[in-house]
Amino acid sequence: MPSRTPSTRTPRTPRTLLAALAALTLLAAGPVLTTTPAAAEPSAAAAAAWDTDRAASAYTANPSAVTASASENAGTAAGQAFDGNGGTRWSSDFTDDAWIRVDLGATIRVDRVTLDWEAAYGKRYVLEASKNGTDWTPFYTETAGTGGSVTAHTYPQEVTARYVRMRGIERATPYGYSLYSFRVYGGEPAPASTTRANLALNHPAYSNVYQHAGNSPAFVTDGGWPADLNADATRWSSDWNADRWVSVDLGATSTIDTVDLYWEAAYAVDYELQVSDDNRTWRTVYRPSASEVAARRADVKSPGEATGRHDSVRLPQPVTGRYVRMLGKERRSFYNPAPATAQFGYSLYEFQVWGTGGSAAAAYPALPGEQSGAYRTTFFDDFTSGSLDRGKWRVVRTGTEMGSVNGESQAYVDSTDNIRLENGALVLRAKYCKGCTRAGGGTYDFTSGRIDTNTKFDFTYGKVSARMKLPVGDGFWPAFWLLGSNVDDPSVSWPASGETDIMENIGYGDWTSTALHGPGYSAAGNVGARQVYPGGGRADQWHTYAVEWTPTGMKFSVDDRLVQETTRNKLESTRGAWVFDHDQYVILNLALGGAYPAGWNQVTSPYWGLPQSSVDRIAGGGVQAEVDWVRVEQKG
Repeated sequence: MPSRTPSTRTPRTPRTLLAALAALTLLAAGPVLTTTPAAAEPSAAAAAAWDTDRAASAYTANPSAVTASASENAGTAAGQAFDGNGGTRWSSDFTDDAWIRVDLGATIRVDRVTLDWEAAYGKRYVLEASKNGTDWTPFYTETAGTGGSVTAHTYPQEVTARYVRMRGIERATPYGYSLYSFRVYGGEPAPASTTRANLALNHPAYSNVYQHAGNSPAFVTDGGWPADLNADATRWSSDWNADRWVSVDLGATSTIDTVDLYWEAAYAVDYELQVSDDNRTWRTVYRPSASEVAARRADVKSPGEATGRHDSVRLPQPVTGRYVRMLGKERRSFYNPAPATAQFGYSLYEFQVWGTGGSAAAAYPALPGEQSGAYRTTFFDDFTSGSLDRGKWRVVRTGTEMGSVNGESQAYVDSTDNIRLENGALVLRAKYCKGCTRAGGGTYDFTSGRIDTNTKFDFTYGKVSARMKLPVGDGFWPAFWLLGSNVDDPSVSWPASGETDIMENIGYGDWTSTALHGPGYSAAGNVGARQVYPGGGRADQWHTYAVEWTPTGMKFSVDDRLVQETTRNKLESTRGAWVFDHDQYVILNLALGGAYPAGWNQVTSPYWGLPQSSVDRIAGGGVQAEVDWVRVEQKG
């Protein structure tokens, strides 16, 4: 298996870096920031002297460390999935329960595993880790494999292992399981040290937000960075917000004298280095000077011309702490194009902490398990009172509670023309009047209704369901969904707040959709599914739409028929952070036109996603979404 090449990844030996940092001890006692330009980085030849892809070098050198339940023949032996040759492969016998495992030769922290499948791939399989080759712990479960190349990231799970195994559950073809390559990435965690060392190497790292699974904080301690501080090598990357941080757990109280930050081009103009004993209370030990911040702020280039920088920060005197954090205060600006500028997130290749102390026992905390107890109803409305119960529901208005979104054509208003109770059901009705409505500084030709439970009933986990009948017609966009209660916090915002779409319909009579939105899987890149009604069913008939939201996943259903299941494990392994561990609230609305309908019907006039035929139907009256009841059930 090929290791990372020096052209994209330049590791430093601890000895080489130790010597370089020792020279810094001759500097003055004040805090020192030394910025190393990319041109001063060691040569590719020097970099090639040490390969931090510990697992890769181990089984490239020793394919005999690989075993399997069986192989199809001598030409497809297990070692050929680890020989660095993309043309050779392991192929099992023709059984569902076949497996292949590798002995890494040492216990490492595994940050990801990549499987490159041949045409005979696994539909269902599990990746497992073991320290002794006997007791196995699953860290990735696939239930609907499609072959190809699959990378399963381990963050934020604790996966330290000497042995890694792919255990098949169900084949996708009548043949066996066939892998061109099985690659394991990671390294040995830095142990406690009485001599000066990088105590952060292969230790747990955390951040408040990261861009997606391939840019998780796990990569800031994996021991490598590109020589030019420009290539897309492993790195942490935040979303586009100034208030973002990344931290490292050293495992035990340590004495720290230097911190090295290897930035990608999207570096922090201003930031604080902080230490903590408990991962809650932080002490600031360094911040760049005003002149340094001004110089970094002035370094504005186009994204194509920009490179990163190496900040080597020697503290005025050693400090103690177990956790070390970089807290971003201001992001770098880029020409976009000149003279206009834009800002992205923070992007850090490597976070090194130099000193004594630490412990290799540092570990990610266990993830939440399933809740115990029986479900009980904690919220219910069957809309049989004379008017909307405002003790349960907030009426949302465009220009007050929210702005215009998604290119939709309607203004949400608080009017019985748009929100009313009729015949024991909630009715959200669309109305048309050319230029009649002003809201939020705009003029609208349509009004509609939107209600939610924000501040009335915000909750974490449960079964959420509603019985609904929907309008059918191009561009009609009714939805039943949940939104993270922290969405209005400017330090969070969308999609870091999380969004759970239990039911969306964009006017097609035979299908609706479900989706999850979060960092790394939002908008058109959401984790979602379409469901088609069986037996000729239609959206304008009564159906029950539901989600069961637990600490470990989401199960969506229509009329008790499962239509999408997304586990926390698979989402975080392949897409991004699970942001569904805090309060959400219920939303019901009827939108008109906008991005989602337009993406399907390709209508651009007279309104985006809303053709004239649909406008005429709204003007004629009767375009409405009806809700029979809404229920939330929770455990505990």
